Amino acid sequence: MKTLLALILACAFLTSAFADNQKEQERVKESGEVLKEILNIPDDIPQELLDKAECLVILPSVKKGAFGIGGSFGRGVMICRSGERYTGLWGPPAMFALEGINIGFQLGGEATDYVLLVMNPKGARSLLSSKVKLGADASAAAGPKGRSSEAATDVVMNAEILSYSRAKGLFAGISLEGSTLRSDGGANEKLYGQKVSAKDIIRSGKARTPACAQELVALLDKKSPKNHSEPKSLQ
Repeated sequence: MKTLLALILACAFLTSAFADNQKEQERVKESGEVLKEILNIPDDIPQELLDKAECLVILPSVKKGAFGIGGSFGRGVMICRSGERYTGLWGPPAMFALEGINIGFQLGGEATDYVLLVMNPKGARSLLSSKVKLGADASAAAGPKGRSSEAATDVVMNAEILSYSRAKGLFAGISLEGSTLRSDGGANEKLYGQKVSAKDIIRSGKARTPACAQELVALLDKKSPKNHSEPKSLQ
């Protein structure tokens, strides 16, 4: 009887673990689909900004409970260029979470997709080291859109993180100041099958790109294969 009970419990545990892994895989795939759709918008993220980004954070279907107020929470991925100075092709993603009350203008329950460009190694290091409050721990601004970023202000161009949103088919730069970004350790463990930090996934080469992220990585390798940042900025 005890053996049967143990087998039942083991099967239940394995079933739950498999379901959790599937959920994270779907989140990675959804992040890739969101980015693909946004990069196909005529007035999307300026190519020169994408080419100068060290990392991207993609957060699909972030929901808010009320009109402009209330708690918000969203999960997605952070993905960076490989190499000591972020000069290589794109590497495996780490799971990340966004939380806070200041996550833009939403009508009750409306889901919003977010894409954040991390524009220098300092911003990347901050996100990979600890929880980051945008606007306080890392400078953030609404990203300019269109085929050129020439009209962007100095504040925007000097920001560590540029943010964009898409809701109900509308795409725009949006400020996320006051919101918090953090590594989602539990989701990383479920996706990679072991306890591994976001820093180890992205910077230490301790994780291989999972099958569910292949399309996302291939998309970025095609759209922005080379880092065009000034070499002196990649310190």
